[in-house]
Amino acid sequence: MKQRLIVLLMLFACIEGFAKKPKSCDRDYWVGQAYKMARPVLENMAYGKLQQNMLTEFSPSFDNRNRKVVFMETFGRLMAGIAPWLALPDDGSDEAKQRKQLRDWALASYRNAVDPSSPDYLCWGVSDQNLVDAAYIAESFLRAYDTLWQPLDTLTKRRYFQEFQRLRRIDPPYTNWLLFASTIESFLAKAGGGCDNFRVNMACRKVEEWYVGDGWYADGPVFAFDYYSSYVFHAMYLETLQAMIDARKKSGMTQKELAEITGIAQGDISKLERGSANPSIRTLQRLAKGMGMILKIEFAPEQVSVVK
Repeated sequence: MKQRLIVLLMLFACIEGFAKKPKSCDRDYWVGQAYKMARPVLENMAYGKLQQNMLTEFSPSFDNRNRKVVFMETFGRLMAGIAPWLALPDDGSDEAKQRKQLRDWALASYRNAVDPSSPDYLCWGVSDQNLVDAAYIAESFLRAYDTLWQPLDTLTKRRYFQEFQRLRRIDPPYTNWLLFASTIESFLAKAGGGCDNFRVNMACRKVEEWYVGDGWYADGPVFAFDYYSSYVFHAMYLETLQAMIDARKKSGMTQKELAEITGIAQGDISKLERGSANPSIRTLQRLAKGMGMILKIEFAPEQVSVVK
């Protein structure tokens, strides 16, 4: 009896100890992992030391691309992933303090990414791969527009417009790469940086053609059973459409009002926003005039000087 009593007392002591121990949750774990992954990149890049300190390793079969593309890939894909998290409101929690720190580093990193005088100026336009990784930077702006884009200074914003526009020299293949181009262009439309509507509409039409059912898309004319259906197709397709709708709404117009001003049928405007129409130059000119803008189509040289 005495032994049983001792065992029960020990059991109650253990239960009480577990009850007093603070419980961790899945969110705490994943927040910690996100911070661990983001901090080395953003803290270094905020101070212009990412390219100096980041250790890189390349496969022997790595192609002849400029190896500096790895820094744009690292920054762009990281920011596209954590942008929605950084956009959450501050609430005084430990998690919010971590977000604020990362957000401050991120804003400094965005500035360095397009500042030619910074050691962490990214290798814009040296490789076709830049179209891919720059799209993730644009996607991060779309995912946290008020938090990550709006606070940037005017010069930095202008530099992003120039760098994104320079990438139009890259002709994407008929694969998921069309969505990288449309993501950049739809961001430019939303931010007022001038949009190439053809690149947006081409991507949207092709994505519709490539849908094979049950949430899956073919990657061009050939079906690929991989993560790109969720990672690129669903995300960038919907973000492209939403950004183009945001651009119209930013002008303060409904589809009906824009139709009345331009003389273009509301149904056709709706199709344009859904990416299911191929507008003529004249149609685009009428839309631009209706929104108080000008249509600008240009052939730009491959090498363009960057504003310093």
